[in-house]
This record gives sequence, C-alpha cells and structure tokens, in this order.
Amino acid sequence: MMLEICCDSQAAVDAAVEGGAGRVELCADLPLDGLTPPDALVRHAVATGIRVHVLIRPRAGDFVYEAAEADTMLASIERIRRLGVHGVVIGALTPEGDIDVPLCRRLVAAAEGLSITFHRAFDVCRAPLQALEQIIALGCHRLLTSGQASTAEAGIPLLRALVTQAAGRIIIMPGAGVNPGNVARIAQTTGAVELHGSFRVDGHTDAASVRAAVEALAALQR
Repeated sequence: MMLEICCDSQAAVDAAVEGGAGRVELCADLPLDGLTPPDALVRHAVATGIRVHVLIRPRAGDFVYEAAEADTMLASIERIRRLGVHGVVIGALTPEGDIDVPLCRRLVAAAEGLSITFHRAFDVCRAPLQALEQIIALGCHRLLTSGQASTAEAGIPLLRALVTQAAGRIIIMPGAGVNPGNVARIAQTTGAVELHGSFRVDGHTDAASVRAAVEALAALQR
C-alpha cells in the first residue's frame, strides 16, 4: 500500500515525511486545484529523501491547452527532471472532453524515465472507460481520480470498475476527500493499492492524520 500526500509548501512536505507517507505530489496554489510548483519547493522535497512527483499544470481552469501552454508544460518537465524528482503528473483534454492524445504523447515522451501519473483531468472526461484505455496506451503508470465524483468515497463504484478494467496494467489511485476515517474502506472496496490525499487540519497538512492513514492501510495487509 502506498499513501501519496499532496503538498503545496515545505511545511506540508515535512508533515508528510513525519507521518510516514510513501510519496508526495508537489503543487502550488491548491485553492486553484494545483499548479506547477516553484523549484525551491521541489528541491526541499527531494532533499528529504521521500519519493517526489511534481504536478505539471501551467494555469487554473480547464485542461484544454493552446500551443504556447503545451510548450510551457514541456519546458517544465525538462526543468523539473534536472532537480532529481521521481515522477511527474500530467493531463490534457480536447474541447470535446476526450484525452488529448497527441499532446499527452509529447508530455510522456518528455518525461521518459520518470514515473508518470495522469491527473484528475480524467474526472471530467466524457467517456471514462475509453479514456482509461487511451491513458494506458500512452504509457502512463498511474491514474489519479475520484471516480468522476466529488470525493473518492462517492466515486467508489467507478473506481472499482476502473481497477477491474485496468487489470494491473496501470495503477488506479483514488483521491479527493481521502482521510484516516475512510482510507481503508476506499482501498478495500475498490481494490486500489495507492491512495492520495492532502490530510489537512485547519488548513495545514497534519502529520498525525497522515500517520493514522498509513497505519490504517498497513492494518489491511496484516
């Protein structure tokens, strides 16, 4: 079982490490659902020794990107790679709500050798089961999704279907509203082996909450 913590500050990274998380996803501007973080945050996270994945997202809003924005994402991947990260988190859609396969293919190629997560752009795809096959074909290693619901707990039916359809070809990682009280249930009912959350208390990542979730997942394996 792997617990990934979404972090937008050095304090959040430190809390994730203290709580025993297996990996962090770094971003900036969580109120905007996350943007590419500054290099200083990436360097801090890498220095802790935890596995580090970095969100590549140039702006808030939809996931339909123009040529200049695509170039920005490609440049971000190259810059972030040099900082010693383990993976990147990407995603792009067409105006119709399908996976933007040509752009995503370029992003995956730029990230060759890194672990690649397709992010929650998937949750606004119009045909999720078809989109999953496209994401697998692109060579992504995992899919972060709430099951197209407001929370992962509410999205359990689709998450379970995605895990079944994936059949080990890609990791389905539930995220959104994951907390110490529901993390074990989500894992058990979906079959997911990686989960994602921010584990915030009063607006700050809470090491005790992270630790409680890690322990809840560990208990499933005993």
